[in-house]
Amino acid sequence: MEDRTVILTTLNRAWAEPNSMFDIFLESFRIGNGTQKLLNHLVIICLDQRAYARCLSLHSHCHNLHSEGANFSSEALFMSDKYLDMMWRRINLFASILEMGYNFVSTDTDIMWLRDPFPRFYSDADFQIACDQYYGNSHAIKNNANGGFNYVRSNNRTIQFYEFWYRARLIYPGKHDQDVFNKIKGHRFISRIGLKMRYLDTAYFGGFCQPRKNLNLVCTMHANCCIGLENKLHDLRILLEDWRRFMSRPQV
Repeated sequence: MEDRTVILTTLNRAWAEPNSMFDIFLESFRIGNGTQKLLNHLVIICLDQRAYARCLSLHSHCHNLHSEGANFSSEALFMSDKYLDMMWRRINLFASILEMGYNFVSTDTDIMWLRDPFPRFYSDADFQIACDQYYGNSHAIKNNANGGFNYVRSNNRTIQFYEFWYRARLIYPGKHDQDVFNKIKGHRFISRIGLKMRYLDTAYFGGFCQPRKNLNLVCTMHANCCIGLENKLHDLRILLEDWRRFMSRPQV
């Protein structure tokens, strides 16, 4: 994009298989309202060679991330050692992208893009993050954040914050990035660097944890609180069918 914003997601072999998560993720962009143009700015960060090969067959912007000694090709079960390693490598990568001067939207691949979300982002925030539970105030740290979707502007504040977040994994061993974020989001370091943080309303950035599926409003929908690849695929396919029916209704 003109303002050096990219959309990023990570992909491994398990989610890249035909008729699996990657296919319906891309499909959501194609059938969403105003989202197909965003595919030009979507970069897929591939965690293994099979994912990279499949990505190249379907999409223009694929990056093969070589991780020495790591094997992320199989499904990483929630909170397994492999899952934690993958999540923290992702945070470290995002810190590097900010240092290169790029803004980014980070999206899990089990998030369906149904509308262009950019008009719903706050213009005055450095760091914006989706929620499992949203309690009505975009500034309130009591919101239960979900690290699967965020919009981050590159500046000194966000670079320092990502470095702080990544280091905090050592203070909270065995925790994933989202849990650690919820531990540190009220830390005095955040105030000291002046980071402007906002939480995104689940009415627009929805998920299965707090169902508020108003298709007149929703921009993205996350298969959170849904464990296992097959369960996620089942529920997201139903969601996309509902969306197709919604979009095919006669315009009033």
